[in-house]
Amino acid sequence: MRILMISAEGPPLARATALVDVLEALPRELRARKHEVGIAMPYYREIQENGDFAVKDTGITVDVQVGKKNYVAEFLEGRTAGGVQTFFVRGDEFFDRAGIYGEHGVPYEDNAARFIFFCKAALELARRMTPTPKILHVHDWASALVPVLVRNQQLPFATVLTIHHLAEQGSFWGLDFDLTNLPERYFKPRGVEFFGRLNLLKGGVLFADKITTVSERYRREMLGFNGGLGLDIVLREHAHRLVGILNGADYERWNPETDSLLPRPFGAGHLEGKAVCRDLLLDALALAPAPAGPVFGMVTRLVPEKGFDLLMPLLDRLLSDDVRLIILGEGDPGYETALAIAARKYPAKFAYRRTYDEALAHLIEAGADVTLIPSRIEPSGLSAMYSLKYGALPVARATGGIQEIIEDYDPSLDIGYGFLCYENTPDAFWDSIKRAREIFREKTSWATLVERAMSRDFSWEAVAERYEAIYAQLDLARAA
Repeated sequence: MRILMISAEGPPLARATALVDVLEALPRELRARKHEVGIAMPYYREIQENGDFAVKDTGITVDVQVGKKNYVAEFLEGRTAGGVQTFFVRGDEFFDRAGIYGEHGVPYEDNAARFIFFCKAALELARRMTPTPKILHVHDWASALVPVLVRNQQLPFATVLTIHHLAEQGSFWGLDFDLTNLPERYFKPRGVEFFGRLNLLKGGVLFADKITTVSERYRREMLGFNGGLGLDIVLREHAHRLVGILNGADYERWNPETDSLLPRPFGAGHLEGKAVCRDLLLDALALAPAPAGPVFGMVTRLVPEKGFDLLMPLLDRLLSDDVRLIILGEGDPGYETALAIAARKYPAKFAYRRTYDEALAHLIEAGADVTLIPSRIEPSGLSAMYSLKYGALPVARATGGIQEIIEDYDPSLDIGYGFLCYENTPDAFWDSIKRAREIFREKTSWATLVERAMSRDFSWEAVAERYEAIYAQLDLARAA
C-alpha cells in the first residue's frame, strides 16, 4: 500500500522531540512490511545546512495560494537513514529560519500562514505522486489541515490524524481563516472555528477518517475535562474514531548493546560497560567522580508540561546529598536561566547543557542510574522506554503512556522496575526520588531492577501491525 506521512518534524532534524523519532521508526517498519512509504516535511534551514544529508531537486514546483497571495513550493527528495523516501517542501520565505516553530520560546507570528502553505503544498505533492497514495497519515496540528482540504476537494485519499501532543493545537486569530481559502461554511462550530479562533487540530479531528493517539492512557486523559485542554467535548463526540496506540522504541538507534555513540557497549547480564559510561559521563561534564548516591539524568524539553514546576523547588534538596544531576535540553528561557544558575552554584554536582547533542544524549542514558520524568503531560513516554533499555531506572509522574511503560516497584511482591509518583506536587515527587535513592543503596536489589528494566521490549513491530490494520480498514471502506 502507498502511504504518505505528512509532518512538520522528521528526520534528519536533531532529535529533540519524540515526533522525530516516530517519523524515523514507523515509516521504516512499514517499509519493512512491504508498504511503499514516503514522508513530506518542510525544508528547514537546519536541513539545508546539514552537509551529511543528501537531497536532490525533483524539478517539480507548484503555485500555492495562501489567502490573497501566491507562493511557489519546490519539492526536493532525500532518504532517511532507514531508506525511507522523504520529500521536502521548499518555501524559503517560510522555512529558511533558525527555528522550527519559533525562537527563544516565542512562536513565529506567521505560523498560521507557514503551515497552511505546507499543508496545501504537501497535498499537491500527494496528487502528483505515482503510484498515488491511498493513505495520507498526518501528524499533529501543523499538518491537520490536510484532512479538511481533502474533504473540501473530495480527493480520493483516506486520512489518518495522529495526535502526539494535544497541548499544541494550532490555534490562531479568526482572521487567519482567510489564509485557508476554504468556503465560509468551514468557519463554523462544525468546522475549524473554535470559540472565534481558527483551530487547525480541531479541523483534523472533525474531518480525518481515523484519529489515533500515542497511548491508550493518553486517549482516556484527553477525553476528560483536564486532559482535553479545551478539545475534550470535540474529542468525546468523535471518540468512536479515536484509537490509542502506544508508540514503540527505536532499538536500531537506542540499544546499548549496539550503540556506536557509547565508549563501551553493555546489556542485560553484562553491565560492566554501564559503569564505564557512568565514569566517562561525569568526567566529560567535569563533575566530581564516583558519588555514593545515584547519577540522575534528564534529556528533555524545558517546558511546564515536562514538570519543571515540580522539579525546580527540589534542586537544592536533591543536590545537598552526594548525588549527580545532568540535564540536557532547551525551551522556556526562565527554566534555562534557573538551571544555568544552579549549575554554577553546584559545579561539582550538577551539569546543564542547553543545545541538543546526540552523542551526549546517548551517554546520559547510558551513564545515568536514574532518569527523572516529572512530566504533567507525557503522551507516549518514549524517553522512559529508552531509559529502561539503558538501565536508567525512571522516577516518573504516573501520567499518559508512562503508566503503560513503567511498573512501580513493590518490594513486598518483588515486582516492578521504576518509581511512580501519583500526585502532582513537589513533595510527592520528592518521595519517589527518596524511594529510588534508598533502593540504590541496596546494590543487589538495584541490580535486579536494572536487569528487569532492560529486559522490557517496546519494539515497533506490534505498533506497525496496528497501523497497518487501520490503513487496510480505511482502504477497504474507500473501495466499497
